[in-house]
Amino acid sequence: MKFRFLSAACALACQPWAALAQSTSAEAGQSDGNFRLGEIIVTGHTGQGLEIGDSTIGQEAIFTFNRVTLDDATNLIPGVTAGNSGGSRNERLLFVRGFDRFQVPLSIDGIRVYLPADNRLDFGRFLTPDVAEIQVAKGYASVLDGPGAMGGAVNLVTRKPIKALEAEVRGTIGFDRDLDYANHTIFALLGTRQEHWYAQASYARSFIDHWTLPSAFVVKAPANEDGGERDFSRAEDWRVNVKAGVTPNATDEYSISYTRQEGSKNAPLHVSDTSNASTRNWSWPYWNIESYYFLSSTRLGKATLKTRAFYSNYDNLLSSWDNRSQNSQTLPRAFNSPYADTAYGGSAQLAAQLTPTDTLTAAFHYRHDEHRETQISRPGLSTSAPEPLQVSAERNWSIAVENKLDVTPALKLTLGTSYEWRDLDRAEEWNATQGLFSFPLRNAAGWNGQGRLDWSGEHNMQAHVSLSSRVRFPTLFERFSSQFGTAEPNPDLLPERATNAEIGGSKQVGPLRVTGALFYSWLNDALVSVRLASNRNQRTNIGSADYYGGEISVDAQITPALQLGGNYSHITRKFDVGSAPAGGFIRQFQLTDVPENKGIVYATWQPAHGLSLTPSLEFAGKRVTVTPATANADIPAYYKTGNYVLTNLTIDYEITNRFTIGAGVRNAFDELYQLTDGFPEPGRSLFLTLRAKY
Repeated sequence: MKFRFLSAACALACQPWAALAQSTSAEAGQSDGNFRLGEIIVTGHTGQGLEIGDSTIGQEAIFTFNRVTLDDATNLIPGVTAGNSGGSRNERLLFVRGFDRFQVPLSIDGIRVYLPADNRLDFGRFLTPDVAEIQVAKGYASVLDGPGAMGGAVNLVTRKPIKALEAEVRGTIGFDRDLDYANHTIFALLGTRQEHWYAQASYARSFIDHWTLPSAFVVKAPANEDGGERDFSRAEDWRVNVKAGVTPNATDEYSISYTRQEGSKNAPLHVSDTSNASTRNWSWPYWNIESYYFLSSTRLGKATLKTRAFYSNYDNLLSSWDNRSQNSQTLPRAFNSPYADTAYGGSAQLAAQLTPTDTLTAAFHYRHDEHRETQISRPGLSTSAPEPLQVSAERNWSIAVENKLDVTPALKLTLGTSYEWRDLDRAEEWNATQGLFSFPLRNAAGWNGQGRLDWSGEHNMQAHVSLSSRVRFPTLFERFSSQFGTAEPNPDLLPERATNAEIGGSKQVGPLRVTGALFYSWLNDALVSVRLASNRNQRTNIGSADYYGGEISVDAQITPALQLGGNYSHITRKFDVGSAPAGGFIRQFQLTDVPENKGIVYATWQPAHGLSLTPSLEFAGKRVTVTPATANADIPAYYKTGNYVLTNLTIDYEITNRFTIGAGVRNAFDELYQLTDGFPEPGRSLFLTLRAKY
């Protein structure tokens, strides 16, 4: 039975320092269209225009590189890797310095998106055309921004009007390698900014009819795929965002927002694994999120109070079918599994300037999640009846304190700590043997601590060192899921913990800017699946791991017409599964999905007025994956996928300062590559774009 939990909560940014952090003051950055109330604290160089920062990527770069979904866009940032879950879910993934979607929270305007049953977020469902900036906190994520950031945090910052009348319309049409229509994306925005108020509405939609496999793909019998157009690759997503706010003075702001996104998708099958045990014909007829936000910032003398409140609905349906045609649901494996979840909560953050060089900030977070599910097995039979409604409910709390001290004009010290706890109020399940029952209710808590030292020298030289220790609570799925009868619950699972250390810096030399960092992460109490004497699996806290590596970013404005940039990341991950409890054993296990090396190099050249050419090369080394096609399920067949180099090109022509047309190609040489076993990635694709703005 599938679990999915949904919820939200996060925090806000206090006012970081000049070049080392993203400013969040009411006076800062009103000209760039970022919704400042929706930002979190990230440290590092911020990308401007087409430039890719080491912790952010802005809308111009997202548009130029034609990155419509969150996973595709963040893959440009050093230390962030996009992936594919494969399997019957076929979800798009993100890894931040090796940490996965369970360990790196996702937020929209600082409000966390959390699927409480299993938190299996599909990052391909989150669109980017209406996003002003994507922020990624890597390793060191401020305790003020809320719980759960064991390995970092990702935040989508929506746009905000900066002119009295602001409008934009954008359209992209995509073609496959045979020049047949494949997809389209549309985006529209209308907003106004007045002296003491603003309002804005935006709409984004992405429709994928199909994508094609590279021409080098060879069909090997037995097969689920015949090449050409990828079977079951159709998907549709749209999002509307409406916000209004008042700015009664230069320091205060109060905003309300409404966001709704809807999606539907199919799931391509493993190209060669045709076994009945592995091949599941699953589809998601709807995957929807609806949220209401209130965000504020109020100056109180020498203090600033920032608040957030939210209410969210999460609805989705997973359908399992008898066959590829998806026209029958009568076999024992067929079901409809709808989820209807809600979340509400908020946060308050008070920053007080104790002295001109010392600021103390306290934050409080609360989130309540309720997960509701009921499954209908074999719905194609007239005798089928839904299971009784099953409800799970949790409350999450966090209190945090952070102190920022200017030790000297060039040296800044930040120390922070937080305590977070989770109260499980309800955890229901149903099966044919026990009927409706409740799992044992267990609560959990944990401390977090961190410190960071920043130094600014002459000639734009900066350096930093940081140490952070954070926890992450296991999901309901990890504690209670029976995984179709193959697993035993473990209500007493402890939080995982990661300690992240980093040293880095940046230097500007004429037109050249270089930014780099070295990092090391230790994981303790990591979850490991153990095979029990009952021949069932159970998760337990016996694992430990070491993640370490480095990143470097380079960008240079060589001439007014030529800009160069690029970044490179290296990461090594080692995992110790520990010792199995008496009577049990641990199956073969390796960390998957993250290559040791990845990067991008790009250039933007303007050979004539209004004409811009942006070629780029994306590359990644081999990554470990696992194939389900093995004679013994207890001995997974791990191996490394091949490395790849993708060639891309975008050409834009600005007819006027309000109207731009463009064209481009992704994977120009139609390279065949895969991120996970049995799921090759798209081949060559082309696109045309139109953009009009006022």
